[in-house]
Amino acid sequence: MRIVVTSIIAFGLSKVLKGIHVDDFWTAISLALVLAILNGILKPILVILTLPITLVTLGLFLFVINAGMILLADELLEGFRVDGFWWALFFSLLLSIVTSILYKEKQEESEE
Repeated sequence: MRIVVTSIIAFGLSKVLKGIHVDDFWTAISLALVLAILNGILKPILVILTLPITLVTLGLFLFVINAGMILLADELLEGFRVDGFWWALFFSLLLSIVTSILYKEKQEESEE
């Protein structure tokens, strides 16, 4: 379910942000899968390796890691393109915010 929700959000953001390009919805599903795999395997390793700089920047370096995950997905997927680091950073922020809001609302509904 999370993959589908993330796919819908990513596809919608690609229509709103001119620096993010997703060819079709199937590409958005592939993007959500790739991001899930990267965030599950590579991101924890990067967080541990960059812990000193993350602490010095009070956690802000995590945004750079998230943007890096988006840029790596850009390299791995055909049909998904990001026009630069700042677009990747902005996209990752919006994607995180919107998915967090939707998952939080879904969790609150299931608790009631």
